[in-house]
Amino acid sequence: MRINKFVAGATGMSRRAADTTVQEGRVTLNGTRAQPSDTVQPEDIVTLDNKTITYVQDHQTVLLNKPVGYVVSRDGQGSKTVYELLPAELHRLKPIGRLDKDSSGLLLLTDDGELAHELTHPSFQKVKIYEVALDQPLQPLHRQMISEHGLRLDDGPSRLQLDRLHDGDDTQWIVTMHEGRNRQIRRTFSALGYSVTGLHRISFGNYHLNDLAAGAWHMITPRS
Repeated sequence: MRINKFVAGATGMSRRAADTTVQEGRVTLNGTRAQPSDTVQPEDIVTLDNKTITYVQDHQTVLLNKPVGYVVSRDGQGSKTVYELLPAELHRLKPIGRLDKDSSGLLLLTDDGELAHELTHPSFQKVKIYEVALDQPLQPLHRQMISEHGLRLDDGPSRLQLDRLHDGDDTQWIVTMHEGRNRQIRRTFSALGYSVTGLHRISFGNYHLNDLAAGAWHMITPRS
């Protein structure tokens, strides 16, 4: 097994983060600084920051319906955190991606670094679907600009697929995207003078929120 996959599986970090950890010299293989090309055998001893780590065969992944008002962080700095919604034994799980405090919906937390890598790395282009409410009706020209041409934001172009949530209602939309840049949906609409009054994620890759109640969660097995 490649060293980065081993580190990711043992710690829950993404494959990319594991690569960085190895490159920084924080990982040893049998007492020697590990190299990105190293492979790990069953009898090998791997350490991270001088602590032995073990590859986890049976990972845990939780699908949570995050309510508005909760932050995706261990330290809420005065705000409620999503970990308050989970039992203590699951607090070691790490979120895959983020939802901001004012957003709600599907959030995955896992100790499976491989899954985190597959869902977040741009090369996999996992589809994410949101229900979005605007403070005013979206003008046809603006819809065309967003869905056909894309808008230029500070960190690059943003192109979103837009479908009405309800026929005849131009304030509520189903937004489909393949990226995951910070507050991309909010910034895209803001660039055209709209405020997002509600943002609710209902789908992430193969995972769907369905009828899970706000604040509720369930374990996902096996990984898909």
